[in-house]
Amino acid sequence: MAVNAEFLEIVALAATKAPGIKMLPWPTKGNPGGFISFGSYNDWQAFILNLNLRAGLPDIVTYKFERAIKLHLIAWVDMDLLKAGELVAMTALELVMKDQYLHKAVVPRREAVIRKAERRGKQPSKGDFERADQISFSDLLKYMVESDGLTDDKLPIVQRAGGGSVIAGLIGDKKPGLAGIRNRMAHGYPFDTLPWAGLLEVVRDLIEYAYRDWPIAAVAQGLSGDTVDIELLDEFPGRRFDPDFGFDLG
Repeated sequence: MAVNAEFLEIVALAATKAPGIKMLPWPTKGNPGGFISFGSYNDWQAFILNLNLRAGLPDIVTYKFERAIKLHLIAWVDMDLLKAGELVAMTALELVMKDQYLHKAVVPRREAVIRKAERRGKQPSKGDFERADQISFSDLLKYMVESDGLTDDKLPIVQRAGGGSVIAGLIGDKKPGLAGIRNRMAHGYPFDTLPWAGLLEVVRDLIEYAYRDWPIAAVAQGLSGDTVDIELLDEFPGRRFDPDFGFDLG
């Protein structure tokens, strides 16, 4: 079910069984480590829906991110569902990173393999290329910063909060980092129990930055506005996810 009127009505009905004030760690103006208080589900719903992706992005990305939005909405009834929503949001970001940057990031690695082999007077082996193709989630996040011009001042969450740094968590200057957070969620880290302040908003902003020229760029390439290059993703099946890059919204 999509985030439509019927879904919202069902969640609103369930929310009547869980009245009270909810607190959410979230960056506020002048305080990247702040909290937001919600006195009613209506306020919560308006806040979460405002974090959805803009219209016009690839359908598969929108569908995946909307699952995270739905879980955040339902979390009014059970706040534990925020953790599930965060993990789903990260899967949407992972898809975007591979779609937008994997094919670009692998080119210089393969070129380096060829140059190294030429210096030795040999032909690069299949194994050499396979190792070059092993690009991690953290590699792609770093590529976004180092090769696609991403800076903190281009992210709405940093502009709104008036401080803090998202970039530091993408390139490894803060721990556990966005890649590290993703790994903790996916691999059973025992102490990952509280929601990460502003994570859904950060993921939303990163996705929208990666697709900032969409669908104009897609039209120029002869693609439809709802196309993600799944065949291209399958071309580089080898993936590892290392918890070696950090992210700290505070």
